[in-house]
Amino acid sequence: MADLAAFTLHPLAQILGPSGAAVSAAAAASIIDPAQGASAIHAALAQGGGVRIGLPQAPAPATDGFETLTSGSTGTPRRIHRSIASWTRSFAVHAQLFNIGPGRRVAVLGSLEHSLSLYGAMEAACLGAELHLLAGLRADRQSVALAERAVELLYATPAQLRGLAEPMPELRLVLVGGSKLDAALRAHLHQLAPQADVREFYGAAEASFITLADAQTPEASVGRAYPGVEIDIRNGEVWVKSPYLFNGYASDPGGAHWHDGWLSVGEMGRLQGGELYLHGRKGRMVTVADHNVFPEEIEALMETLPGVQRAAILAEPDPKRGHVLHAVVQGDPAQEAALMAALRAQLGAMKAPRSIRFLTDWPVTSAGKTDLAAVRGLR
Repeated sequence: MADLAAFTLHPLAQILGPSGAAVSAAAAASIIDPAQGASAIHAALAQGGGVRIGLPQAPAPATDGFETLTSGSTGTPRRIHRSIASWTRSFAVHAQLFNIGPGRRVAVLGSLEHSLSLYGAMEAACLGAELHLLAGLRADRQSVALAERAVELLYATPAQLRGLAEPMPELRLVLVGGSKLDAALRAHLHQLAPQADVREFYGAAEASFITLADAQTPEASVGRAYPGVEIDIRNGEVWVKSPYLFNGYASDPGGAHWHDGWLSVGEMGRLQGGELYLHGRKGRMVTVADHNVFPEEIEALMETLPGVQRAAILAEPDPKRGHVLHAVVQGDPAQEAALMAALRAQLGAMKAPRSIRFLTDWPVTSAGKTDLAAVRGLR
């Protein structure tokens, strides 16, 4: 079991790079280039703390704990300062829940500067698994590598899963974070890996894991509280308390705030029957005809409709309504009339977007999330 006070490479762990070759330990460094791949993991484990992978132009991290980076939809990533125990405690949870340990073949698809990929890689290395780092391969080659190496457990975001195209018969568990899976992507994943159990996490860079969803979770829910997490709704805002929370921002202040040991990242939602349902970020909420509207809810609805792959909702001030909404979509322009009709039927004329613009190339951040600032600039 991982030492809660340090990142320690398990003696049975193996780390393999994109080529499939094992990578030996590298010298430790205070700030590690994510392009180093497997050697970056060895270096981080050798140093144990005071490490950050990515953002080498920023000041060196503190010697205690370590730093990760945010992966939001706008701006430069913020530096998140954490205790080592805030991650190793959940390593212990996953060793129990998902049987991660010696002999288990685990893969991550993204760059190590992204916290989900870094988390999955560090967990596998500390628990003694065989770790496959597949960043740098094309998405179609990643799915080939997953099949050829008989990977059993995969950490990925929905954006990374969209590019997989080859059957992965040995895959047994997919742990998804970053955003919610849509029905079409879930069906696509089931075709490629029919034996895989798909478990979705809701969380944040500042809070780590908050909820965990499984096959019995209602479609609109993000799941029940992750082990060790308490959730409270205060005036519609989601607050959490857990042993996995960050220490604070190491760079400019972010959107998270504390109160008596509880943390909020500005997400609005509700608890119903023990399930957490999210409405959207407080900072994106707008008023339309005196009603609060969360663009994320409309985006999620649109991504379930025929002809839509990705969607973003932009709000513009309006003297009569407060705001009017416009949609930007990656998908089939021939479906525009049907989309507008479906949105008006489900949302009503006041809340439905006034217009839809279609984009061929969808702007994304380095973590694969929609780049809202870029979308707004293209509209």
